[in-house]
Amino acid sequence: MRTFLVPAIAILALWAAPLPLRAEPVARFSELTYRASETALPAEGRYRNPVLPGFHPDPSLVKVGDDFYLVTSTFGWFPGIPVFHSKDLVNWTLIGHAIDRPGQLDLAGLNMVTDGVYAPAITWHEGTFYIFNTCVRCGENFYVTATDPAGPWSDPVWVDFAGIDPSLFFDEDGSAWVINNDLPEGGPQYEGHRALWVQRIDLATGAMTGPRTMVVDGGFDRSTQPIWAEGPHIFRKDGWYYINAAEGGTAEDHSQTIYRSRSITGPYQPGPTNPTLTQRDLPRPRPEPVEATGHADFVELDDGSWWAVFLATRPFAEQLTLLGRETWLLPVSWEGEWPRVLAPGKPVPWEAVRPNLPAGERADWSYWREDFAGPLSGEWLQMRNPAPVQWYLVDRERGELVLFAGEEAAGSKGKPHVLARRMRHPRAEWTTRLTFAPEREGDFAGLLAFASEAGFLAAGIEQGSAGRRAVVRRRTADGDPVRGALLVEAPLAPGIGEVELRLRIADGRAAVDIRPNGRGSWRTLLEEIDVTRLASVHSGLFTGLTVGPYAVRAAR
Repeated sequence: MRTFLVPAIAILALWAAPLPLRAEPVARFSELTYRASETALPAEGRYRNPVLPGFHPDPSLVKVGDDFYLVTSTFGWFPGIPVFHSKDLVNWTLIGHAIDRPGQLDLAGLNMVTDGVYAPAITWHEGTFYIFNTCVRCGENFYVTATDPAGPWSDPVWVDFAGIDPSLFFDEDGSAWVINNDLPEGGPQYEGHRALWVQRIDLATGAMTGPRTMVVDGGFDRSTQPIWAEGPHIFRKDGWYYINAAEGGTAEDHSQTIYRSRSITGPYQPGPTNPTLTQRDLPRPRPEPVEATGHADFVELDDGSWWAVFLATRPFAEQLTLLGRETWLLPVSWEGEWPRVLAPGKPVPWEAVRPNLPAGERADWSYWREDFAGPLSGEWLQMRNPAPVQWYLVDRERGELVLFAGEEAAGSKGKPHVLARRMRHPRAEWTTRLTFAPEREGDFAGLLAFASEAGFLAAGIEQGSAGRRAVVRRRTADGDPVRGALLVEAPLAPGIGEVELRLRIADGRAAVDIRPNGRGSWRTLLEEIDVTRLASVHSGLFTGLTVGPYAVRAAR
C-alpha cells in the first residue's frame, strides 16, 4: 500500500476534508533541484558575505555560552521567524521557526505578502529565549518564549503599545525594558518622522508598567529631518546604555546610528560619528555595489571583540535585486567609547577576517536537491497560514510532491497553492519533473517565481482550447491578469506524459526550457524574459524572490 507523508510544515490537528474527496486537478512534481554559480571560496582564515544569502532581512542575534542564535523577518510567509544556530557567526544552520503553528498568528487575511511578521528581536535571560515582534495588519506587537531555541515556542503574548520593531533588554538588576519605534510626541512634523520609546515590561503578565519615555526624536540630527528611526536595540557597556538603531528608510539611504546615556530612560547623546554604517555616501555607479545597509545588531565575543549582523542588498543594476535584503556580518571597532562598523565613505567588504572562533562546517547554499522521500524541511514556505484543508502531500514511495490545484492565482489576495524556497544567488536555475492532467481550460501547474502579488513569473503546463500546452506567464503590475499575461505557448503532443521543466534566472533576465518525457535535448520555450519588475524595489522592498511548485485551477 502506498504511503503518503504529511510534511511537518503543514500538519493540522484536523483536516476539513479527507484527501479522496478532493476534486481539483492534481500535479505531481519530482526531483526539484537548485543550482547556482557559487562565488569563489575565501582565503584561509577569511569569510565571504552575505552569511545568510537570499531574503533574510532584519537580523537579530544573541550569544548563549558558545552558541549564537539568529532570527530574521518573514512577513506573510509561513512558517515564520526562522531560528538559526552557529558556533562561528559565519556558518548558520536552520533549527526551527518561532511561528510554526497556524493558531499562533492569523496571516490569512493579509492584503499583501509584504505584510505580517516584521523585524523580530531575540533575547535570552535566565534560561528563557524571548522573541519580540510586530505582526503588521495582523495583531501588532507580541512576544513568544522558549527554553529550547529549536522550539516549541509559545503562543504569542500580546502587549499593549503602539508602533513597530520592539526589542527587549534586561538590565543588571533584572528589570526588563522594551524599546521600539512609534510616532513622536505631539505627532510627526514631516513624512517619515518617527521616534524611539522605552518602557518597562512585566514579563510575568505581559503588562507594560511605569511611564513610557521618548528617547530619540527623529534621528541623530533633527536639522536634516531624519526619517524612519527603527530597529532599535539597547546594550550596556562600561556603565553606559547604548541605543543601536537604524534610520533613513530601508532602501539606498538606509543607515545605522548610535546613542548613549547613563540612564536607560535618557537623555541620550548621539555618537560623534553617525551614521556608524551606511553606503549612501558612496559614488554611483560603482563595481560590485552593496546597498541598503542597516538594521544592525551587535554581539560581544569572549575575546572582547564585537561583531555586527545587518541587512544589505547586492543589486545587479541601480537598486535592482531579486534576492531581497540579506544578512551580512562585519566586525565592530571601538573608537574610544563609541562603536563603528564602517568608516564614512568606505564600501562594505565582500570578504573579511573571520571571528576568533573555531570554524564551523561550511554552509554551501549553491546546490540542493529535493527528492520528496521524506518530510519537507523548514526551508519550504507557503503564503499566509496553512489552509484548513489538505492541499498537498509527499508521496514518499514515488518520490513526488502531490499538489492539488487551488482556486486562488498567484496575483490574488488569497491562498495560492504554492510551496517555495528562497532564491539565494543572482544567477541560478531550478529543474523539476512534472506530471499534470488538467481537467478544464485554464488549469495550470508548474514553477512559480514569486516576488509579490503584482510581480511573478509562472512556467509550466496549462490546458488550452486545443489541448495541453507549455506556457510562460508573467505579471508585472496590478493591471495584468491575476494569473499573469501569456508570454508564449507551445502545444504538447497527446503522447507526452511527464515534462521536465527548467527555469533559469540571471540578474534581470530569465529563460524557460522544457524536455518532454525527460528525453532528448532541452527546448527553449522563451529566453531573455525581462524580470526586472520582480526586483525588490518594485515589490515593496521587504521580500526577495521565492521559487517552487504551484498549481491553480480554472475559474469555475
